[in-house]
Amino acid sequence: MAATPTLRLYNTLTREKVAFAPIDPANVRMYVCGPTVYDYAHIGNARPAIVFDVLFRLLRHVYGNDHVTYVRNITDVDDKINARATRDFPGLPLNEAIRRVTEVTANQFHSDTAALGSLPPTFEPRATDFVLPRPDGKADMVTLIRQLIARGHAYEAGGEVLFDTQSMPDYGALSGRKLDEQLAGARVAVDAHKKNPADFVLWKQSSADEPGWDSPWGRGRPGWHIECSAMSAAYLGEVFDIHGGGLDLIFPHHENEIAQSRCAHGTSVMANYWLHNGFLQVEGEKMSKSLGNFVTIRELLRDWPGEALRLNMLRTHYRSPIDWTLKGLEECKKTLDSWYEILGDNSKADALPDDVLVSAMLDDLNTSSAIARLHALATEIRGRASGSNQFDLKRKLKASGM
Repeated sequence: MAATPTLRLYNTLTREKVAFAPIDPANVRMYVCGPTVYDYAHIGNARPAIVFDVLFRLLRHVYGNDHVTYVRNITDVDDKINARATRDFPGLPLNEAIRRVTEVTANQFHSDTAALGSLPPTFEPRATDFVLPRPDGKADMVTLIRQLIARGHAYEAGGEVLFDTQSMPDYGALSGRKLDEQLAGARVAVDAHKKNPADFVLWKQSSADEPGWDSPWGRGRPGWHIECSAMSAAYLGEVFDIHGGGLDLIFPHHENEIAQSRCAHGTSVMANYWLHNGFLQVEGEKMSKSLGNFVTIRELLRDWPGEALRLNMLRTHYRSPIDWTLKGLEECKKTLDSWYEILGDNSKADALPDDVLVSAMLDDLNTSSAIARLHALATEIRGRASGSNQFDLKRKLKASGM
């Protein structure tokens, strides 16, 4: 039996690139934070969708298609969703209006990511399906909150249930933020009923015109962070292999996920490996509607093939910041046209061993190195007058997740 190739990944938790060793090679488990479906996904949302699709494909290549479980959630309860629903469907009851908004935007997200060449995840749970205890016994938010209260890690105050950050000695390990150094600011709300400024909401009250569920703490709705703790545990267990997302989620979202999950389950970790993709700018500036450079995947797909968008994204290593430019898109379209031209000329084609691309990918998803190898191969093929074997570039690109 051939030895399993060594995959090395940069682990944000330990701040080093290490060999990946799954808990169970027969069931490698990965969770990635998905979209909040209040609007169409923008090009920044496309980066994790593409990056972690590449990792999903690579894990399937190494461990087998049936031995990898990939969970990516959909957040369909959020204040922005509520506002959008009220604006777009003022004549409908709020819950119905919310469903209208989230169905349209979630379906568009699926269409967009498929056009980008991304496989659907194994499971795609919706947050609203995991608020209350479930008939199938899968993890839910209310039960996790009750466990946190029972273990002394959460408390009721001011009509809310809050996580007590001081109850967790190593809170802040992922982000490197020490609790006693955290000051009130833009990302840490300060309320008189909190024991500590860093304490965060697990459950909050809902008014009559807000979505809500009956709970032991009254009619309300969950805080943002508890959603992913419940949905990851529901499908992957209390401890799993990989948790991924964008760099902007390290604090507070992923930090608080870790706190909730570890303290509710009494485990030393939530996930063994934490992966984060870098930030994305557009033409050298932060993307924003006020600057007029806010662009959705849907808009880009009107003018560009999805594979050109994907190649442009993967030219930069996933952990590095990326500058999304029109020039880059043009170059990627020309590159793909050139590669397909080579495919159409059997006299110039050649074969490439499978491990040439895979070896680059095994080094922390080094897509930029893999693409450089493809460029070198294309140059070599063009320089030869003859060749007998057809190199199926398109097949290898898809197989490697490129």
